Amino acid sequence: MFTTRPEIRGTFGVVASTHWLGSAVGMRALERGGNAFDAAVACGFTLQVVEPHLNGPGGDLPALFWSVKEGRPRVLCAQGPSPAAMTLDAMRNLGLDLVPGSGFLPAVVPGAFDGWLKILRDHGTMSLREVLEPAIGYACNGYPAVGRIAATIETVRVLFQTEWPSSAAIYLKGGEPPAPGSLFANPTMGNTYARILQEAEAGGGSREAVIDRARAIWYRGWVAEAIERFFHAAPMMDVSGRRHRGLLTAQDLAEWESTYEDPLTQDYGRYTLCKPGPWSQGPVLLQTLALLDGMGVDGMDPTGPDFVHTVIEALKLAFADREAFYGDPDFVDVPMATLLSAAYNAERRALIGETASLDLRPGVIEGYAGSVEAALGVDAAIDPRALESMGVGEPTVSKSGAMKGDTVHVDVIDAEGNMFSATPSGGWLQSSPVIPELGFCMGNRAQMFWLDERSPSALGPKRRPRTTLSPSMALRDGKPYMAFGTPGGDQQDQWQTLLFLHHADHGMNLQEAIDCPAFHSEHFPSSFWPRGRTPGRLVLEGRFSDATVADLERRGHDVQRGEDWSEGRLSAAAKDGAMLKAAANPRGMQGYAMGR
Repeated sequence: MFTTRPEIRGTFGVVASTHWLGSAVGMRALERGGNAFDAAVACGFTLQVVEPHLNGPGGDLPALFWSVKEGRPRVLCAQGPSPAAMTLDAMRNLGLDLVPGSGFLPAVVPGAFDGWLKILRDHGTMSLREVLEPAIGYACNGYPAVGRIAATIETVRVLFQTEWPSSAAIYLKGGEPPAPGSLFANPTMGNTYARILQEAEAGGGSREAVIDRARAIWYRGWVAEAIERFFHAAPMMDVSGRRHRGLLTAQDLAEWESTYEDPLTQDYGRYTLCKPGPWSQGPVLLQTLALLDGMGVDGMDPTGPDFVHTVIEALKLAFADREAFYGDPDFVDVPMATLLSAAYNAERRALIGETASLDLRPGVIEGYAGSVEAALGVDAAIDPRALESMGVGEPTVSKSGAMKGDTVHVDVIDAEGNMFSATPSGGWLQSSPVIPELGFCMGNRAQMFWLDERSPSALGPKRRPRTTLSPSMALRDGKPYMAFGTPGGDQQDQWQTLLFLHHADHGMNLQEAIDCPAFHSEHFPSSFWPRGRTPGRLVLEGRFSDATVADLERRGHDVQRGEDWSEGRLSAAAKDGAMLKAAANPRGMQGYAMGR
């Protein structure tokens, strides 16, 4: 199998992420005596700075981790909920039938800061200063801007210049976006973190006390107050074409903190896959494996039509169930035991035929409505260029396969066997106006709610949106084995399914599994405004053969070919005995794995 890079191997530690500077900072933490959690936190804060078009301080953080001390897989849920004032009636009174995809209204409680600091406090060993200093340095002194930052800013140039002046002040200095490769700095954001650090340390006390003081500054101090002032001072333009004030308040931040949960799991051969619960789309991967189990995909050519067809049809069924049943389990009874059961998936598997399904086909579970009416009522006929100009659009990959952005990923394993996988996202530069006092903006995750009571992911106050963010962990023979994930919105669990199957079934190493030609479906409703779907749409990388494309078209798939290297930004790390392994995506020339 052709690979673009070697699979990284060593025994000391490995880090893989979507940006080489993030990976380098994570490796720096390991070299200085930190563990996997210290390295992940340092990497995560750095990614907020060097990939501002993909995530930011105002975003979200779901993670999976294995702590040697605890000896079990756990989920960190730092997905903030909707504001208390964000009700269905509030949206309807504004004349909206969808939550806008940009501006003030889709902002939820920013969960990433609390999540990073909670994992540092509970499982790390380093001080807050040690993990924050690299990010502060890059924000204040500059970092080499990748080309996608400038390209993203260019799509929202007019919006920034005419409606979001605080964003233009940072990202259009001198009227132009940063030139690719030039040093770009955001000292306002760097100074925000520096001030938090200085004030947290001024109180003295233990490492843990300093970390908790920083959390309080963010969620119950001047950071929360600055967010509220800006959100309520003046209405700002969003993708609805109107100006709205925000609903997020300092009280919303003060009443929330991140939590730990047990993961959902699914056995597949000698592996046990672990995912976040149905407040994310993570269980889709688990159900897809349950559907594919016993279908012989291990004997199929991974770039052949049989494999592509079988995997895509299984994904369509799992994603239909996502739409019908997933939501915040604190508010909605989600039938996960049934959705992952052998009997249910045997019944669902029988629906996979020789031709492509063009219908959205959720299962029928007694006692559960399984409503998809909200999704089926969406009109997707919107010019994607219009979306880009307002700061929204399908994240990471467009219909043509072109990179758009919204998310980052990091995987770390240390010599002791601590393992961490996270997919931070939200608060990217094009999501909402920059808060002038802080140097960053809030996210737009609430666009994933439906404004329809019949949907299990309907909007409600203090609810977690059904996020697409979905890190993964796999045990092998009951032992922690692999951490992996990718940006990509609705594509995240599609590409992760491919990586896992290529590695577990086809015998590819991690880099081979990432480099293998990939694909995704757009058959089911998008989680992002304007929430459209394209029945039967199958997007393939250009490296698939003409014969494979022709066969898939014969089976009824609406095939679209993208660029040769256009699908996914996967990274992965694994522990095989004493040997540690890692790999990262070559697409976009940005992600790197490091280790020794």
